[in-house]
Amino acid sequence: MTVIDLPVLATPRLRVAHVRPGYEAETVDFFVRNRSHFARWDPPAPADFYSLPFWERSIARSVDDFAADRAVRLDLFEAGDSESRVIIGRMGFSQIFRGPFQSCILGYQIDAEHEGKGLMHEALIAAIHYMFEVKALHRIQANHLPENRRSAALLARLGFVREGLAKDYLFIANAWRDHVLNALTNPRFDVSALVRS
Repeated sequence: MTVIDLPVLATPRLRVAHVRPGYEAETVDFFVRNRSHFARWDPPAPADFYSLPFWERSIARSVDDFAADRAVRLDLFEAGDSESRVIIGRMGFSQIFRGPFQSCILGYQIDAEHEGKGLMHEALIAAIHYMFEVKALHRIQANHLPENRRSAALLARLGFVREGLAKDYLFIANAWRDHVLNALTNPRFDVSALVRS
């Protein structure tokens, strides 16, 4: 695993920190707590998904992915006087491609008890700013099941534009499911880095 400074973003109600070693038990707890809450939206999990060894490997990989500019994966914590270790949400900007594409794919999850409070919106504003201004990406893609109205509303509120429908896009709940395709582009992207003189 690579040793590197990992980003921590602050919002009025949240600490949004890159996943890091030492939080394996908290990650397992987050997914165990929300197992039924996430079941209708998520693909099948590996057999050892709810174990510490799985998350030890996964978090180490996530740190290496950040160092290699392949992904940015963030945990959400409630802000406060003391640094909470209870994860209340997660988001990931994966499949970062450079060259003429300069794009990634966004995914996110919020704890059932914290849904509907605007926390993911708050976190994503900060994270998207980081991806556009610090990571200098041009495009973020985000997809959701057609019946996931919360995700549709959240993405629209953030400025994502619906681009189409992908048939049989992901295997979820024992069937291939269609997904609505959305994207947000960076209006301040510096194209000079892509143009050869």
